[in-house]
Amino acid sequence: MKSNADDMVGAAGHYGISRNIWRGGVLVFFAFLASCGLFLSLTQGTMNISIIDIINILQSPINSSNSQIIWNIRMPRTIVGALVGVNLALSGAILQAIMRNPLADPHIIGISSGAGLAGVTIMILFPAMEYLITPVAFVGAMGAAVCIYIIAWKNGIKPVRVILAGVAVSAFLGSGISGLMIFYSDRVHGALLWMVGGLAARSWPQVTIIWPYALVGFILALLGAQYLNILQLGDEMASGLGINVEAVRIALTAVAALLAASAVSVVGLLGFVGLIVPHAARLLIGSDYRFLLPASALLGIGVVTLSDTFARVIFSPIELPVGIIMAFIGAPFFLFLLRREL
Repeated sequence: MKSNADDMVGAAGHYGISRNIWRGGVLVFFAFLASCGLFLSLTQGTMNISIIDIINILQSPINSSNSQIIWNIRMPRTIVGALVGVNLALSGAILQAIMRNPLADPHIIGISSGAGLAGVTIMILFPAMEYLITPVAFVGAMGAAVCIYIIAWKNGIKPVRVILAGVAVSAFLGSGISGLMIFYSDRVHGALLWMVGGLAARSWPQVTIIWPYALVGFILALLGAQYLNILQLGDEMASGLGINVEAVRIALTAVAALLAASAVSVVGLLGFVGLIVPHAARLLIGSDYRFLLPASALLGIGVVTLSDTFARVIFSPIELPVGIIMAFIGAPFFLFLLRREL
């Protein structure tokens, strides 16, 4: 009897070690994919620049056309794309846990629309106050999240109600954006590009805007990983473990809104990253948020930078907004999940 018990303990320990080795391997693979995305983003474009030239430019900047392209165009654009990928992927992963909805995504359920309405308002009505876009977008995103939560709540949160409430709130906020663009048609060119979601013309000012929010949001997300794991057990179980479920849910919703709003404020309404990336990471690494959050961040970098590079080169020298590529990939993926979950 004792021998059987020892064998079971040994088998469980061996499984745990094997599982952690597998997770480590997946994280390394995602890091490699992110590195590939960053590398291709720097080297590919209308002008292809070799990695040797890039290394030389980074080591000793010179006043040349290639140096200008790397330092003033591709480098900041790549950094912004990477940080946007991290923020949207983490936001989606958090929302899927706190709403217990595998279809949750800041774009689909309307949080990005809240940030978008606030951002477009600043861009059109107060263009000189561009520095306020991110904090105002956060307020808009948080307001949309609260509205969705209130509408979807009825003796608890149900996945279908969250989606329906998100669609309704998104449509309402979208009408507000459309109204602004109609009344101020002479100012909407930049807002139109922002509505699609793209990285064109993103430079060092946008890096300065997004990186503090990305850093703070990433740290807060990691600190909340344990609570996200507990929330997946259900509200009753979480309460039984001594967790104030509503307070934790509100706090983590604020983190998700901050991440989504900071991304929206610099690239516009880029959709489906928060849906695709956490699901892909979860399929390979599991639902333990201590591993899922770093995996989602790394995969988010790879997905956004690779998609943006593809959008730049597919019809070169004409450049597509990366939002078109993400919608092309994400819409079928969403329908697949919808068919599987409902």
